[in-house]
Amino acid sequence: MILRILAVVSATSAARLPAAGADRARLSQAGEPLDRQEAERLAKLLKAVADPARLRLLSIIHSAPEGEVCVCDLVEPLGLTQPTVSHHLKVLTDAGLLTRERRGTWAYYRSVPEGWSSLGALFG
Repeated sequence: MILRILAVVSATSAARLPAAGADRARLSQAGEPLDRQEAERLAKLLKAVADPARLRLLSIIHSAPEGEVCVCDLVEPLGLTQPTVSHHLKVLTDAGLLTRERRGTWAYYRSVPEGWSSLGALFG
């Protein structure tokens, strides 16, 4: 599932990938070692997706017809408590894989294609 999401997001965002991100991806693919800062950034991304609940959240949000999902609609499909879902969403947001927009009482989450591009470059 994660590879399918990576493929779709990478394909739709390749034109919007910042030049610095494109350079880093090329350097990694050229076989040059990652510097400490880049390794820490990628490790944070990998830790964020290394959880089944977070992978499900990413899948639900990415496949939403509107492109975004209210936190109120994420509790039931996961079968987790609202504080636990919020924690997972915070980890994904802090890793740069989701954005959060507050509207009144609720928060709405949307995928960040550039975050996925970094993971796609690592596995590509």
